[in-house]
Order: sequence, then C-alpha cells, then structure tokens
Amino acid sequence: MGHDENPYAAPSALGGGSTEAALAASFQHDSYVIRRKVFKLFGGAFHIYDAAMEHVLFYAEQKAFKLKEDFLVYADEGKTTPLLRIRARSVIDFGATYDITDAKSGQILGSARRKGFASMVRDSWELYGPRDELLASAQEDSLALAMVRRLLSNLVPQTFDVKGPDEALLARFAQHFNPFVFRMTLDYSSDVNHELDRRLGIGLAVCMTAIEGRQS
Repeated sequence: MGHDENPYAAPSALGGGSTEAALAASFQHDSYVIRRKVFKLFGGAFHIYDAAMEHVLFYAEQKAFKLKEDFLVYADEGKTTPLLRIRARSVIDFGATYDITDAKSGQILGSARRKGFASMVRDSWELYGPRDELLASAQEDSLALAMVRRLLSNLVPQTFDVKGPDEALLARFAQHFNPFVFRMTLDYSSDVNHELDRRLGIGLAVCMTAIEGRQS
C-alpha cells in the first residue's frame, strides 16, 4: 500500500536523539493500549500507552462544544506537541467519516469511515488513504456476539480484525472486559511489513474508542 511521505516512518531516518526520532519510535510499536479517561467533565480524553502500560506514548483529546466531532492527538499529556487531528466531515452523519491529518503540516493522511447501516447489526469501519483509496476494513468479531451485545449485554468485549483489501490481517483491536473503563489493545504484530500507516491506525483506534466506547 503506497502512502505519502511519512516523517515518522522510522527512527533511523531521522537525527539520533532528536524529538523527531523519539516520535518516530512511538509510531513503530507493535502493540498499544488505548484507554478512555473517565470523569472528564467536557469532551473526551484518551491515553495511548505502550504494551506494558508503563509509558504514555500519545494523548488524545476531544474538543468540547463542537458541532463536528474533533480530536487532537498529542505526543504527551501536557499537549505540547500536537501530532494528528481527527475531524468529522459533517455535523450529522449516520455513516460518519473522520478525516485524519498531520497536525503540524495539515497534510491529509486519510480517513476513517463508520459504516452506518451495517454497524446497526455489526460494527464495521473502513480506512482510506489520502487519495480515498481503500486501505483496510475493520469489523466486529462475529455476528452472534454482536447480537448478544446489542440485545442482552454490552459487557461482552469486542474484537476487531483490521484487514487489507486482500484480506491479509494487519491488526487486531481487542477490548478488555471492564464495566467501568473502556480499554482496548491494538496489536499490529501481524503487519510485519508495516503496510498500515501507524498514524492512520492510531486515528482509527481513537475514532473507534470514542464511538463504540460510547455505546458500552
């Protein structure tokens, strides 16, 4: 899958010890854990950790009082370095589309789209590149479990397989059972060739945590 030039492509491509190199390393992990912050009065907030949950790699915040859903992903909780902006295209969109851009340059990286009617039965998302080319699809693990969640209990954790157009597995997003806190592991270990731009993967995960997590 071709992508526009990625300034976070690999630490070796940047100056050693620089801030850019550190950011590049953050986008190279094979596993992340995203957790939705509780007890935030306005908007929404999400911490994205390394696999061991020892370090916050990214901090995402949803802007409050916006007609269109609007998220910023920062390199730290202090919000000193914005990295990504994720913004809904329209105010009311049953099949919402979220544009993902580089917060510094304004470069369009791609978009995440929730398949509205399909998601009534089984949550489904699509990830597109900067030229609106389909890069990946993510779907709730099974129709049977989806029906259980909708009709009987929302405490059954969701799992999404993120697959390329050729059906190759690129990532697996697995929610953890917790009735009070939304937490999901993002596992990219199957994407050995880094076909999926991690920036888009993080953007998709933020959208899914905000939208699907809201239903939990």
